[in-house]
Amino acid sequence: MRCTIVERKTKETDIKLILNLDGGNVSIDTGIGFFDHMLNSFATHGGFGLELSVKGDLEVDEHHTIEDTGIVLGKAFSQALGDKSSIDRFGSFYVPMDEALAFASVDISGRPFLVFDADFPQAKCGEYDCSMTVEFMRAFAYNAGITLHLRSLYGDNSHHITESLYKALAHALKLAVKQNTSNKPLSTKGVL
Repeated sequence: MRCTIVERKTKETDIKLILNLDGGNVSIDTGIGFFDHMLNSFATHGGFGLELSVKGDLEVDEHHTIEDTGIVLGKAFSQALGDKSSIDRFGSFYVPMDEALAFASVDISGRPFLVFDADFPQAKCGEYDCSMTVEFMRAFAYNAGITLHLRSLYGDNSHHITESLYKALAHALKLAVKQNTSNKPLSTKGVL
């Protein structure tokens, strides 16, 4: 079973996370309603079990909570994948959401990198600052050890743009973590 538990406590956040790449319960509480909605969409569309509890210094702002959640979720993905043998490694996916269209492409390579191309017409969705989307994605990609390309092709509504990005990432990861029968990493080097 590809399941892991990660806990991280700093002076700014206290995070407890259970991730199961093959499905399970979804229960998310970060204290930021729209972010909870995005992570719930991410888990649901990826087919991941995700139990997450975050206590952050929201009296300051949401930056630490969102970025640290990306760090912990990334570490959990890396741990759950182990040596990355028997996975399809690559995944790409488009997600339309009303007038918005987003694209995600991932390579579970062990080489962290992020290319992020998205503009948000409205600065906030509820209490969620849309500029935090790139911070979450960067923290996630670098701690998961994945190459991640995310792009909003177009859209007029920041809610739709943001949600289509999270869903596109989920579907791309779902393809990339799919198990095959090779029993070895998909690499000419023999390791990832």
